Amino acid sequence: MIIKPMSTSNSTITTISGALRLSDWGLIRAEGPEAAKFLHGQLTQDFELLGPGEARLAGFCTAKGRLLATLIGWKSGAETVDLALPLELLPAILKRLSMFVLRAKCKLRDATAEQSLWGLSGTAAQAWLAEAAPAQRWGRQLSSSGASVVRLPDATSEAGPLPRFLLAQAAEAAAPALPELPAADWQWQEVQAGLAWVRAATSEAFVPQMLNLELLEGVNFKKGCYPGQEIVARSQYRGTLKRRTHLFELAGSAQIGQEIFHSEDPEQPAGLVAAVAQREGQSLLLAEVKIAALESGSLHLGAADGPALAARALPYAIPLNSEV
Repeated sequence: MIIKPMSTSNSTITTISGALRLSDWGLIRAEGPEAAKFLHGQLTQDFELLGPGEARLAGFCTAKGRLLATLIGWKSGAETVDLALPLELLPAILKRLSMFVLRAKCKLRDATAEQSLWGLSGTAAQAWLAEAAPAQRWGRQLSSSGASVVRLPDATSEAGPLPRFLLAQAAEAAAPALPELPAADWQWQEVQAGLAWVRAATSEAFVPQMLNLELLEGVNFKKGCYPGQEIVARSQYRGTLKRRTHLFELAGSAQIGQEIFHSEDPEQPAGLVAAVAQREGQSLLLAEVKIAALESGSLHLGAADGPALAARALPYAIPLNSEV
Protein backbone atom coordinates (compact mmCIF):
# COMPACT_ATOMS: atom_id res chain seq x y z
CA MET A 1 0.00 0.00 0.00
CA ILE A 2 1.37 3.41 -1.00
CA ILE A 3 1.32 6.02 1.75
CA LYS A 4 0.73 9.45 0.24
CA PRO A 5 1.13 12.89 1.84
CA MET A 6 -1.99 14.70 2.98
CA SER A 7 -3.86 16.46 0.19
CA THR A 8 -4.22 20.23 0.33
CA SER A 9 -7.99 20.27 -0.02
CA ASN A 10 -10.33 18.58 2.42
CA SER A 11 -7.70 16.91 4.56
CA THR A 12 -5.77 20.06 5.41
CA ILE A 13 -7.26 22.62 7.73
CA THR A 14 -6.55 26.01 6.12
CA THR A 15 -7.65 28.84 8.43
CA ILE A 16 -9.14 27.30 11.53
CA SER A 17 -8.51 29.28 14.67
CA GLY A 18 -10.81 29.38 17.65
CA ALA A 19 -12.05 27.70 20.81
CA LEU A 20 -14.38 24.77 21.48
CA ARG A 21 -15.87 23.81 24.84
CA LEU A 22 -14.96 20.13 25.26
CA SER A 23 -18.23 19.07 26.87
CA ASP A 24 -17.46 15.40 26.14
CA TRP A 25 -14.37 15.51 28.37
CA GLY A 26 -14.12 15.32 32.15
CA LEU A 27 -11.61 15.73 34.95
CA ILE A 28 -10.45 13.38 37.71
CA ARG A 29 -8.61 15.11 40.56
CA ALA A 30 -6.07 13.24 42.70
CA GLU A 31 -5.28 15.00 45.98
CA GLY A 32 -2.91 14.25 48.82
CA PRO A 33 0.82 14.01 49.62
CA GLU A 34 1.06 10.73 47.66
CA ALA A 35 -1.16 11.67 44.70
CA ALA A 36 1.69 11.76 42.17
CA LYS A 37 3.30 8.64 43.62
CA PHE A 38 0.02 6.73 43.41
CA LEU A 39 -0.61 7.70 39.78
CA HIS A 40 3.01 6.89 38.94
CA GLY A 41 2.30 3.29 39.95
CA GLN A 42 -0.86 3.06 37.84
CA LEU A 43 -0.15 4.86 34.56
CA THR A 44 2.30 4.41 31.69
CA GLN A 45 4.08 7.72 32.29
CA ASP A 46 6.31 9.13 35.03
CA PHE A 47 4.26 11.24 37.43
CA GLU A 48 6.74 11.36 40.31
CA LEU A 49 9.06 13.57 38.24
CA LEU A 50 6.20 15.64 36.81
CA GLY A 51 7.10 19.32 37.08
CA PRO A 52 4.77 22.34 37.17
CA GLY A 53 5.72 23.29 33.59
CA GLU A 54 4.87 19.87 32.17
CA ALA A 55 1.89 17.71 31.33
CA ARG A 56 1.85 13.99 30.60
CA LEU A 57 0.07 11.95 27.98
CA ALA A 58 -0.48 8.55 29.62
CA GLY A 59 -2.39 5.31 29.43
CA PHE A 60 -4.17 3.26 32.09
CA CYS A 61 -3.91 -0.45 31.30
CA THR A 62 -5.32 -3.77 32.41
CA ALA A 63 -2.99 -6.42 33.80
CA LYS A 64 -2.78 -7.76 30.23
CA GLY A 65 -1.45 -4.44 28.94
CA ARG A 66 -4.67 -3.38 27.22
CA LEU A 67 -5.59 0.29 27.38
CA LEU A 68 -8.65 1.12 29.45
CA ALA A 69 -8.12 4.83 28.84
CA THR A 70 -5.72 7.44 27.55
CA LEU A 71 -5.52 10.76 29.36
CA ILE A 72 -3.58 13.97 30.00
CA GLY A 73 -2.23 14.69 33.49
CA TRP A 74 -0.67 17.76 35.10
CA LYS A 75 -0.02 19.11 38.59
CA SER A 76 -2.53 21.81 39.47
CA GLY A 77 -1.08 22.14 42.98
CA ALA A 78 1.78 20.90 45.14
CA GLU A 79 -0.27 17.84 46.16
CA THR A 80 -2.86 17.81 43.36
CA VAL A 81 -2.80 16.10 39.97
CA ASP A 82 -5.57 16.61 37.41
CA LEU A 83 -6.39 13.98 34.79
CA ALA A 84 -8.39 14.97 31.70
CA LEU A 85 -10.05 12.17 29.72
CA PRO A 86 -13.17 11.43 27.65
CA LEU A 87 -16.23 11.82 29.87
CA GLU A 88 -17.78 8.54 28.71
CA LEU A 89 -14.92 6.65 30.39
CA LEU A 90 -14.57 8.75 33.53
CA PRO A 91 -16.92 6.89 35.94
CA ALA A 92 -15.39 3.49 35.20
CA ILE A 93 -11.80 4.80 35.34
CA LEU A 94 -12.42 6.68 38.58
CA LYS A 95 -13.93 3.55 40.13
CA ARG A 96 -11.08 1.31 38.98
CA LEU A 97 -8.33 3.69 40.07
CA SER A 98 -10.03 4.08 43.46
CA MET A 99 -9.81 0.31 43.98
CA PHE A 100 -6.01 0.56 44.08
CA VAL A 101 -5.64 3.55 46.41
CA LEU A 102 -5.75 1.34 49.54
CA ARG A 103 -3.47 3.00 52.12
CA ALA A 104 -1.95 5.58 49.82
CA LYS A 105 -2.33 9.15 51.04
CA CYS A 106 -4.39 10.11 48.03
CA LYS A 107 -8.05 10.81 47.37
CA LEU A 108 -9.67 10.68 43.94
CA ARG A 109 -12.81 12.51 42.87
CA ASP A 110 -14.73 13.69 39.84
CA ALA A 111 -13.90 17.39 39.42
CA THR A 112 -15.64 17.86 36.07
CA ALA A 113 -18.20 20.30 37.50
CA GLU A 114 -15.43 22.52 38.90
CA GLN A 115 -13.50 23.02 35.67
CA SER A 116 -14.38 23.77 32.08
CA LEU A 117 -12.16 22.22 29.42
CA TRP A 118 -11.57 23.98 26.11
CA GLY A 119 -9.80 23.05 22.91
CA LEU A 120 -7.97 26.00 21.35
CA SER A 121 -6.27 26.04 17.96
CA GLY A 122 -4.54 28.32 15.51
CA THR A 123 -2.29 31.33 15.61
CA ALA A 124 -5.07 33.56 16.93
CA ALA A 125 -5.46 31.24 19.93
CA GLN A 126 -1.71 31.27 20.45
CA ALA A 127 -1.71 35.07 20.37
CA TRP A 128 -4.66 35.26 22.77
CA LEU A 129 -2.88 32.99 25.25
CA ALA A 130 0.26 35.14 24.90
CA GLU A 131 2.89 34.09 27.46
CA ALA A 132 0.59 31.33 28.74
CA ALA A 133 1.02 29.42 25.45
CA PRO A 134 3.54 26.58 26.01
CA ALA A 135 6.19 26.40 23.30
CA GLN A 136 6.66 22.62 23.31
CA ARG A 137 4.32 19.64 23.01
CA TRP A 138 3.00 18.58 26.44
CA GLY A 139 4.32 21.77 27.99
CA ARG A 140 2.08 23.43 30.61
CA GLN A 141 1.71 27.05 31.63
CA LEU A 142 -0.55 28.99 33.96
CA SER A 143 -2.58 31.87 32.59
CA SER A 144 -2.91 35.15 34.47
CA SER A 145 -6.25 33.89 35.83
CA GLY A 146 -4.74 30.64 37.11
CA ALA A 147 -6.01 28.40 34.31
CA SER A 148 -3.85 25.52 33.07
CA VAL A 149 -2.79 25.56 29.41
CA VAL A 150 -1.34 22.38 27.87
CA ARG A 151 0.26 22.29 24.41
CA LEU A 152 -1.20 19.45 22.36
CA PRO A 153 0.33 17.85 19.25
CA ASP A 154 0.08 20.23 16.30
CA ALA A 155 -2.28 19.68 13.39
CA THR A 156 -1.42 20.70 9.80
CA SER A 157 -2.32 23.72 7.72
CA GLU A 158 -1.18 24.92 4.31
CA ALA A 159 0.94 27.50 6.13
CA GLY A 160 2.61 24.89 8.32
CA PRO A 161 1.99 23.39 11.78
CA LEU A 162 -1.26 24.45 13.45
CA PRO A 163 -0.77 24.97 17.21
CA ARG A 164 -3.34 23.37 19.51
CA PHE A 165 -3.96 23.73 23.24
CA LEU A 166 -6.04 22.32 26.07
CA LEU A 167 -7.34 25.00 28.45
CA ALA A 168 -8.60 23.96 31.90
CA GLN A 169 -10.17 26.85 33.80
CA ALA A 170 -12.65 27.44 36.60
CA ALA A 171 -16.20 26.55 35.57
CA GLU A 172 -17.39 30.09 36.27
CA ALA A 173 -14.65 31.73 34.17
CA ALA A 174 -15.57 33.55 30.98
CA ALA A 175 -15.23 31.72 27.68
CA PRO A 176 -12.04 32.40 25.71
CA ALA A 177 -12.30 35.56 23.60
CA LEU A 178 -11.95 33.61 20.37
CA PRO A 179 -14.27 32.57 17.52
CA GLU A 180 -16.22 29.38 18.15
CA LEU A 181 -14.46 26.39 16.62
CA PRO A 182 -16.81 23.79 15.08
CA ALA A 183 -16.57 20.40 16.79
CA ALA A 184 -16.05 18.70 13.41
CA ASP A 185 -13.00 20.86 12.72
CA TRP A 186 -11.49 20.19 16.16
CA GLN A 187 -11.94 16.47 15.66
CA TRP A 188 -10.36 16.71 12.19
CA GLN A 189 -7.34 18.37 13.77
CA GLU A 190 -7.12 15.66 16.44
CA VAL A 191 -7.01 12.94 13.80
CA GLN A 192 -4.58 14.93 11.65
CA ALA A 193 -2.23 15.14 14.62
CA GLY A 194 -2.17 11.33 14.79
CA LEU A 195 -3.69 11.26 18.26
CA ALA A 196 -6.38 8.63 18.93
CA TRP A 197 -8.02 8.69 22.36
CA VAL A 198 -9.38 5.45 23.78
CA ARG A 199 -13.17 5.56 23.76
CA ALA A 200 -15.83 3.23 25.13
CA ALA A 201 -15.94 1.34 21.82
CA THR A 202 -12.18 0.70 21.92
CA SER A 203 -11.50 0.21 25.63
CA GLU A 204 -9.24 -2.86 26.11
CA ALA A 205 -8.72 -3.16 22.33
CA PHE A 206 -5.11 -1.94 22.16
CA VAL A 207 -1.77 -2.13 23.90
CA PRO A 208 -0.19 1.36 24.03
CA GLN A 209 2.13 0.88 21.04
CA MET A 210 -0.78 -0.13 18.81
CA LEU A 211 -2.04 3.45 19.22
CA ASN A 212 1.49 4.84 18.75
CA LEU A 213 1.31 6.11 22.33
CA GLU A 214 5.05 5.89 22.91
CA LEU A 215 5.69 7.85 19.70
CA LEU A 216 3.63 10.68 21.23
CA GLU A 217 5.55 10.54 24.54
CA GLY A 218 2.81 8.61 26.33
CA VAL A 219 4.96 5.74 27.68
CA ASN A 220 8.06 5.87 29.87
CA PHE A 221 10.01 2.61 29.59
CA LYS A 222 12.43 3.55 32.38
CA LYS A 223 9.88 3.87 35.17
CA GLY A 224 8.82 1.16 37.57
CA CYS A 225 5.93 -1.24 37.55
CA TYR A 226 2.32 -0.41 36.65
CA PRO A 227 -0.57 -2.66 35.56
CA GLY A 228 0.37 -4.34 32.27
CA GLN A 229 3.95 -3.01 32.34
CA GLU A 230 5.57 -6.37 31.58
CA ILE A 231 3.51 -6.90 28.44
CA VAL A 232 4.04 -3.31 27.25
CA ALA A 233 7.80 -3.66 27.75
CA ARG A 234 7.88 -7.04 26.00
CA SER A 235 6.12 -5.55 22.97
CA GLN A 236 8.74 -2.81 22.87
CA TYR A 237 11.93 -4.79 23.30
CA ARG A 238 11.17 -8.21 21.84
CA GLY A 239 9.70 -7.04 18.55
CA THR A 240 6.37 -8.77 19.19
CA LEU A 241 4.22 -5.86 18.04
CA LYS A 242 2.38 -6.69 14.82
CA ARG A 243 -0.03 -3.74 14.65
CA ARG A 244 0.24 0.03 14.43
CA THR A 245 -2.13 2.96 13.99
CA HIS A 246 -2.04 4.68 10.60
CA LEU A 247 -3.82 7.60 8.99
CA PHE A 248 -6.35 7.07 6.19
CA GLU A 249 -8.81 8.98 4.05
CA LEU A 250 -12.18 7.57 3.07
CA ALA A 251 -15.02 8.68 0.82
CA GLY A 252 -18.04 8.36 3.09
CA SER A 253 -18.51 7.85 6.82
CA ALA A 254 -16.97 5.57 9.43
CA GLN A 255 -17.47 4.80 13.12
CA ILE A 256 -15.04 4.29 15.99
CA GLY A 257 -14.71 0.56 16.62
CA GLN A 258 -15.61 -0.41 13.04
CA GLU A 259 -13.52 -3.23 11.61
CA ILE A 260 -11.03 -2.94 8.74
CA PHE A 261 -10.49 -5.79 6.25
CA HIS A 262 -7.71 -6.61 3.79
CA SER A 263 -8.49 -7.37 0.16
CA GLU A 264 -6.54 -10.63 0.25
CA ASP A 265 -7.94 -11.92 3.57
CA PRO A 266 -11.71 -11.32 3.67
CA GLU A 267 -12.42 -13.78 6.49
CA GLN A 268 -10.81 -11.95 9.41
CA PRO A 269 -10.41 -8.29 10.35
CA ALA A 270 -7.07 -6.63 9.68
CA GLY A 271 -7.69 -3.70 11.99
CA LEU A 272 -10.02 -1.39 13.88
CA VAL A 273 -11.02 2.27 13.53
CA ALA A 274 -9.61 4.14 16.55
CA ALA A 275 -10.60 7.73 15.72
CA VAL A 276 -12.59 9.38 12.96
CA ALA A 277 -13.47 12.87 11.75
CA GLN A 278 -15.93 13.77 9.01
CA ARG A 279 -16.26 16.86 6.81
CA GLU A 280 -18.07 17.42 3.52
CA GLY A 281 -18.77 13.74 2.88
CA GLN A 282 -15.18 12.70 3.54
CA SER A 283 -13.68 10.91 6.53
CA LEU A 284 -10.22 11.15 7.98
CA LEU A 285 -9.50 8.29 10.32
CA LEU A 286 -6.88 6.65 12.46
CA ALA A 287 -7.05 2.88 12.27
CA GLU A 288 -4.99 0.26 14.05
CA VAL A 289 -4.01 -2.27 11.38
CA LYS A 290 -1.70 -5.22 10.93
CA ILE A 291 1.70 -3.96 9.83
CA ALA A 292 1.86 -6.71 7.20
CA ALA A 293 -1.44 -5.49 5.71
CA LEU A 294 0.28 -2.33 4.46
CA GLU A 295 2.78 -4.25 2.34
CA SER A 296 0.42 -5.26 -0.49
CA GLY A 297 -3.21 -5.29 -1.50
CA SER A 298 -5.71 -2.80 -0.12
CA LEU A 299 -7.64 -2.06 3.06
CA HIS A 300 -11.40 -1.63 3.24
CA LEU A 301 -13.97 -0.51 5.78
CA GLY A 302 -16.42 -3.08 7.12
CA ALA A 303 -15.67 -5.86 4.61
CA ALA A 304 -13.05 -6.84 2.05
CA ASP A 305 -15.24 -5.34 -0.68
CA GLY A 306 -16.21 -2.28 1.37
CA PRO A 307 -15.11 1.33 0.81
CA ALA A 308 -11.37 1.56 0.17
CA LEU A 309 -9.02 3.33 2.55
CA ALA A 310 -6.31 5.61 1.15
CA ALA A 311 -3.22 5.69 3.36
CA ARG A 312 -1.87 9.11 4.30
CA ALA A 313 1.36 10.12 6.02
CA LEU A 314 1.31 10.70 9.76
CA PRO A 315 3.00 13.81 11.17
CA TYR A 316 5.53 11.63 13.00
CA ALA A 317 7.78 8.74 12.01
CA ILE A 318 6.47 5.22 12.56
CA PRO A 319 8.13 1.81 12.12
CA LEU A 320 6.65 -0.04 9.14
CA ASN A 321 7.98 -3.49 10.02
CA SER A 322 7.18 -5.95 12.80
CA GLU A 323 9.81 -4.53 15.11
CA VAL A 324 9.16 -1.54 17.31
